[in-house]
Amino acid sequence: MGRPSDRDTISENAPASAAASYSSTISERNPNESPVKRTVINLIPPATLVAVVMFWWFAPASVTESPWSIVVAGLAISFFVLGLEQVLERHEGWRLTRKEFATDLFYLTLQYTAIGWATETLADKPLASFKESIGISTEWAMQMPFLLQVALVIFLYEFGQYWMHRLMHDWYPAWLTHAPHHHITQLNAMKGSVGNPIELFLISLSVIAIFDLDTAALFCGFNVLTVVSTFAHANVRSDPPLFYSYVFTTIRHHSLHHTALSYEDTRCNYGNSLILLDRIFGTFREGESKEVGQDDRKRLSIYEQFIFPFQPLINRFKARRGKPSSADI
Repeated sequence: MGRPSDRDTISENAPASAAASYSSTISERNPNESPVKRTVINLIPPATLVAVVMFWWFAPASVTESPWSIVVAGLAISFFVLGLEQVLERHEGWRLTRKEFATDLFYLTLQYTAIGWATETLADKPLASFKESIGISTEWAMQMPFLLQVALVIFLYEFGQYWMHRLMHDWYPAWLTHAPHHHITQLNAMKGSVGNPIELFLISLSVIAIFDLDTAALFCGFNVLTVVSTFAHANVRSDPPLFYSYVFTTIRHHSLHHTALSYEDTRCNYGNSLILLDRIFGTFREGESKEVGQDDRKRLSIYEQFIFPFQPLINRFKARRGKPSSADI
């Protein structure tokens, strides 16, 4: 696999002049954009975050208590950012095609239906029942101010996801479930939902069910994570200011995690929404990658994504029967 040029991938080890040159390329591609317009574009992610928090904080209980509200809000965010991709494109090579859109929509639907059901049935409800059976009380969490409850949801979910994500890059059996997500060859608003169902289930696990929290705060926390993750996968030329990008993951951080350089080069910037955790635990790397993917940027079909974790076993079985494996075709 050919190594992308410095213009395509810039890491913390690149010369400062090269990094500075890359950071300016977005502005160079849009020479007619005024500094004011560029500032407004860069503030879209944090402004969206604020809007989401304000909605859940002040909306009537009849709205915030409905389980459908989180679904509608999540879908609204996804399609809002998809719309931004049409007018604020970051890379032409990431332009959404009908095939990519159909695939992404399939996985987004899967996440809201089968994966959501599996997480609630096999993880959240049993955990809540276990908590009740041993008499754990966390009513103190319900008494916290709304914003602190939201912050607790974000931290608990992201802390678990960060370490699960690192495990998937450090342990081969877990990597087999996660690797399909790294076979995407472009980044778009719904790409965070693309992956093998086993990984999508594992990455959704958390201990939040142990805590007694206000429903609105719970939904707000999840919605904040959706906003950050969606922008972190989106083909939008927005580079939020440091007050946002120091804490939350941006497309720059996450595109480097998806770099097409090599598997080893993906072992950084694990925070799906909280890049702050990478800064704390020493896995943060500055930079951006325009070329994303694995195995010479091979795009997997939905079928290939689903069977990927079992492919080594399938290949071994075929080898015993004298049939060519997928690696030989």
